[in-house]
Amino acid sequence: MNNVLIDSSAWIEYFRGNKAYQFIKVLIYNNMTCINDLILTELLPSIRHKKERHLEELLNSITKYEVKINWQELQDFQLLNFKHGYNNIGVTDLIIAQNCLRNNLNIIAEDKHFKEMAEYLPLKIFTKNNAFDDK
Repeated sequence: MNNVLIDSSAWIEYFRGNKAYQFIKVLIYNNMTCINDLILTELLPSIRHKKERHLEELLNSITKYEVKINWQELQDFQLLNFKHGYNNIGVTDLIIAQNCLRNNLNIIAEDKHFKEMAEYLPLKIFTKNNAFDDK
């Protein structure tokens, strides 16, 4: 199975103890998770401010995929969003989607934008229901 990129929205739900996201613990244990600097930048300032060192160590121990931005491709993604009636998908989500597509990663996100983009981009949305189908 491909690595699973966990979006900051899903990390937040996992850290809050949301039962719907507790399967992430199994993914972490099985070394199936990954992250990127954009997601770390969204999460780490708050974690450091709250002095939650164990969470910082956890996030920094996960496989990290480099973000390489192709701005023209992002513009093309946004044009597709507009054509499909989605006018409020932010650049951050576009960059994360691009990172997933370039590295053949699955994604877990609470954010509905990824599910919307998966209607016309080949994003692989990872859920608890399809978590261990191969096993």
